[in-house]
Amino acid sequence: MAAAEIRNNVEKALEEIRPFLVSDGGNIKLLSIEDNIVKVQLEGACSGCSVNQMTLKNGVEATIKKYAPQIEEVINVA
Repeated sequence: MAAAEIRNNVEKALEEIRPFLVSDGGNIKLLSIEDNIVKVQLEGACSGCSVNQMTLKNGVEATIKKYAPQIEEVINVA
């Protein structure tokens, strides 16, 4: 899968999960994709939420891997 296609699939995944984050007063921004590692930035209420790591792994990472299975990990860059 080409880099542009991977990025497009990651963006689709973020669009799927974004409404849930927005409803809790947060958001997410894609920063980069390097060596099958996605770097994002949690924003708003999500940045200081006590369960943001669980949201990142169980929500964001799982959804991204559904769209782009080659992604190995999603990291929040504060």
